[in-house]
Amino acid sequence: MTPRQAPWVLMYHSVDAYEQDPNLLTVMPERFARQMSWLAGRGLRGVGIAELLHAHARGEAASLVGLTFDDGYADFARNVMPVLARHGFSATVYVVAGRIGGHNEWDAGAPRKELLTVEQVGELADAGVEIGSHGLTHVRMPGLGAAALLAETVSSREILEGITGRPVDGFCYPYGALDRATVSAVRRAGYRYAVGIDHSELTGRWAVPRCYVGDHDGSWRLRAKHGRHLVRGLRTAVAARFSEADRSGATGVLGPQGTRSPSAGAAGSLDAPTDGTSA
Repeated sequence: MTPRQAPWVLMYHSVDAYEQDPNLLTVMPERFARQMSWLAGRGLRGVGIAELLHAHARGEAASLVGLTFDDGYADFARNVMPVLARHGFSATVYVVAGRIGGHNEWDAGAPRKELLTVEQVGELADAGVEIGSHGLTHVRMPGLGAAALLAETVSSREILEGITGRPVDGFCYPYGALDRATVSAVRRAGYRYAVGIDHSELTGRWAVPRCYVGDHDGSWRLRAKHGRHLVRGLRTAVAARFSEADRSGATGVLGPQGTRSPSAGAAGSLDAPTDGTSA
């Protein structure tokens, strides 16, 4: 997957009625229902990220859009599931494994929101919702030591697999914060993909970009955000090609007829599955 090829993925957090939402992470249920109706009306089907990436690898993702819900709020079961079922959609919920059954204590100054319980996580998995890891404690991962990275990636996965009885293949970087070290840690932990937020030079299977969706996003704003996703992907791809050309010119080796060829190193691409498969 190149930045230009990255599929469209929507990023939600909480879907619930609210009076205060200082971090702009909550969408009213009525607005969410209209957003899903808009997708369906355009011939798009919302799916979880594992399904989306499998379809993308086969060239069959044109009518699909990824739906993701960060943090694992309890309102997902109450306000999101019925709407998804109405349209035949599915989604991925990224759960903070060490905070299950608690509250969003990492959001200082924001209203407390209940998180999914162990029972609810298991029920969602049984209903076909993809459960992914959002780390163990919802901390920014860049700069963490080896032990902390291991806990956030490996320990969180073990907890969620114990609850769901299923493999947990996806990871979501808390706050969308990532660097090469965190991406490498996620890959070493055995995840098959990971999602972030922004397009960047790391965009690929372990740094899939996503589009923030808020309570003010009606049809025209969603259409504009889709267009911006495509433009940002193209811009990032072009910048990456120029950067690669600069590196090749500086570090390449002479090939046949004196041409310059890139030196070895592409085998470590962030886009290569850890198990050697193509998807």
